[in-house]
Amino acid sequence: MKAIDMKELVVAMKELEEEKGIKKDYLLESLEVALVTAYKKNFDSADNVKVVIDRETGEMHVYSTKTVVETAQNELLEISLEKAKKISKKYEIGDSVDIEIIPKNFGRIAAQTAKQVVVQKIREAERDIVYTEFNDKKGEIVTGIVQKSDGNTVVLDLGKLEGIMPQKEQIPTEKYKVNDKVKAYVVSVEKGVKGNPQVIVSRSHNDFVRRLFEFEIPEIYEGLIEIRNISRDPGSRSKVAVYSTNENIDPVGSCVGQKGVRIQNIINELHGEKIDVIEWDEDPAVFIASSLLPAQVLAVDVKEEEKFAQVIVPDDQLSLAIGKSGQNARLAARLTNWKVDIKSESQFRKMLEESQTIIENNETEENEDNAQE
Repeated sequence: MKAIDMKELVVAMKELEEEKGIKKDYLLESLEVALVTAYKKNFDSADNVKVVIDRETGEMHVYSTKTVVETAQNELLEISLEKAKKISKKYEIGDSVDIEIIPKNFGRIAAQTAKQVVVQKIREAERDIVYTEFNDKKGEIVTGIVQKSDGNTVVLDLGKLEGIMPQKEQIPTEKYKVNDKVKAYVVSVEKGVKGNPQVIVSRSHNDFVRRLFEFEIPEIYEGLIEIRNISRDPGSRSKVAVYSTNENIDPVGSCVGQKGVRIQNIINELHGEKIDVIEWDEDPAVFIASSLLPAQVLAVDVKEEEKFAQVIVPDDQLSLAIGKSGQNARLAARLTNWKVDIKSESQFRKMLEESQTIIENNETEENEDNAQE
């Protein structure tokens, strides 16, 4: 069959391979499959048709594959051994023979199909390239322009793609307006409807704070300071536990920066969210005491097996240690992964007195019982 502008198409496919990385053979294989479908649709053919395109010249051939039998009963699917031998003496019963057919007007259909296939595959390849590009950004921070904000989902223009920020990934205290420039953390990249990549972004994720620390504090980016854990009430308060094996580095001081400049940059990006930077310690009692900052702690009694800590604070520090609606205690528990019970000094003394009274009463009862005996 005459090469229906297919030679030019093959040249174009070579250029696409160089420019966009779409393999020529992949395009040609896809085109051959599509042409078989188009042939069957237009010529009411059986399933034994195949289309072969020459990889160099672009010349297209349509074949009907037939099985060699002694005597053909179905001319569409079978060929007699006698006829097969005329094509090549090598054929035996049970072999398959490709008989070239020249369908009328198939050239026009082929050209139209070729155009559709190439356009479709280019789109798919471009989507795959964008997907790969953004999949590599998973766990990173991106900057986008707010396209839509309806009170539920926020849509960001990220350039080649849209970023979707569901309500649960938003900071509750923030309001997002169209055309606002917003930074967000890439949570996941998925292939959505019709294969289009969908980027889910977040500003409420703990790792959004982690990445901001890495950007603002060189020692963290370089690995000299390690973020051990983060607990967060987005928009309100975060606690960040940091640690350094280098005794010459003050991990908390490095994160806060001179006159608080470094930590203030992060607070500004989070629109005023308070951040407590706490030094991690392998001693759970020391770490738990630090985690309750800004409250002062008098003593911590830990029960290792239960991962339970009883914390004693001065009377005037109780409300600060617990925090509004229990926030400070809750964040400290999340940060340390310990159950924390906070008591004021007065409460603790009263508890001790009550325990002592119970012990004394029990002893008195035992003595009376012994006397009666």
